[in-house]
Amino acid sequence: MDVSGLVAIVSGGASGLGAATARRLAAEGAKVGILDFDAERGAAVAAEIGGHAVKTDVGDEASVAAAVAEIKDRLGAPRVAVSCAGVGLAARVVGREGKLSTDVFERTIRVNLMGTYNVMSHAAREMMALEPLESGERGVVINTASIAWQDGQVGQAAYAASKGAIAAMCLPVAREMAKMGVRVMAIAPGLFNTPMMEGLPEETTQGIVANIPFPHRLGMPEEYGQLVSQIIANPYLNGTTIRLDAAVRLPQR
Repeated sequence: MDVSGLVAIVSGGASGLGAATARRLAAEGAKVGILDFDAERGAAVAAEIGGHAVKTDVGDEASVAAAVAEIKDRLGAPRVAVSCAGVGLAARVVGREGKLSTDVFERTIRVNLMGTYNVMSHAAREMMALEPLESGERGVVINTASIAWQDGQVGQAAYAASKGAIAAMCLPVAREMAKMGVRVMAIAPGLFNTPMMEGLPEETTQGIVANIPFPHRLGMPEEYGQLVSQIIANPYLNGTTIRLDAAVRLPQR
């Protein structure tokens, strides 16, 4: 699929992987709608790329429904939906003095998993109502998992569960939507230079980088955006999760 002239929705498009993806798709000629809880930063990225931003709580279905409707009204119905919005909260199942982390688990699942499901659902419904392109495609959905899906560390039970579910639903949803010409893929990023990582002390960052085989560095958000572009362009990619991780495997801690 050639995105030039098409509408793409990117959740979490105000920063990190989402912002890089929004910029990449806009550079390729797409009209980009940004869904992000950070209205100010979302608007700034949208102004930069000539898109449109809507303040959205992805974990709230009504908020996502209203945001997708607004993007459709301003830019048109989406052919592409990329979910990058998420949180990386860490907590042990049973912490010090027996403190439980059910609140962390609930919030992580709501934002990461339900947020992805909400964006995918509302965007795919719009795609299915469109006429197919010459390739037979109506649209492409790309969700963001994580390598924690397979090698989650201590304290990542909630995060790994949310990302594992995103990876697990990729194939069944792709099979479901195949008859309508909508492809569904997932990307599992490794250790990337995002705002979350930038806030760590240099010593901590160097310790993390030491575990990355090659390239021996953090991933760049632009490389995530590049893979999104490649998935969109290749019509035979469907129903699988791609690790984008420089061959890293996370240690226990």
